[in-house]
Amino acid sequence: MKPVLLAATLALLALTDKGAAHEFWIDPEDFMIDVGEGLSAQLRVGTEFEGSPMSYVPRRFETFVVLNGGDTVEVEGRIGDIPALAMEGLSDGLAVVVHQTGVSELEWSEWQRFLDFAIHKDLGDVTAMHEERGLSQEGVREDYIRYAKSLVAVGDGAGADARYGMRAELVALDNPYTDALDGTISMELWYDDELRPDYQVELFAEDAEGNVEITYHRTDADGIVHLPVEPGMIYMADSVFLEAVEPAEEGDAIWVTHWANMTFAVPG
Repeated sequence: MKPVLLAATLALLALTDKGAAHEFWIDPEDFMIDVGEGLSAQLRVGTEFEGSPMSYVPRRFETFVVLNGGDTVEVEGRIGDIPALAMEGLSDGLAVVVHQTGVSELEWSEWQRFLDFAIHKDLGDVTAMHEERGLSQEGVREDYIRYAKSLVAVGDGAGADARYGMRAELVALDNPYTDALDGTISMELWYDDELRPDYQVELFAEDAEGNVEITYHRTDADGIVHLPVEPGMIYMADSVFLEAVEPAEEGDAIWVTHWANMTFAVPG
């Protein structure tokens, strides 16, 4: 089965604009585990918490670690493993899973699709930016990189998230497993070593029945977003940045998107 699953995973990363507009996230089997219990998590690409699992393929990622108890532990596995993360021996406290993909490529088949994507992710006036650079609207080529995190409580779940240093990154200022949340969880949004004010963060909220609600929020003047949360829910926050790049040769990408993502749960 694993060769078939691997093939399906790679197919999702082919040059199709439909797949490229989807989120990439870390999906733990359980967001709260006991000390001594293994941590298992899928890597998924899809939308609204529905997505195909991706195999453990080291050549497709730059970073895959778990931060726990002051240690940074590399995620190890065999090529083709699903789930991509299966780790034992974690310490009591908060575990932060960090994953940065390599660079993937795509070509948008229609300008309107690229434009709709840019509007959805609030990437600015891409038509004006495109025209200013004298670019054609035909065969727009884009590279994209995903920067995903997930918060998992091991035992008491005590601890705090911190910036890992990825180019695009969400950093939780509250611990959803131990802090007394006032109906919101606060996060910093980083890009290019700077906090990003007045920037869109998309929030996906899934209840126990699998119903998903999507809402849109913005960071404040300090680059912090306050996301509404409720007990008994699973959440995914997502934000996308657009970078203009000059192609070295014909067929190279003219844009790069950088996707910051974080998943977590709020105990019921």
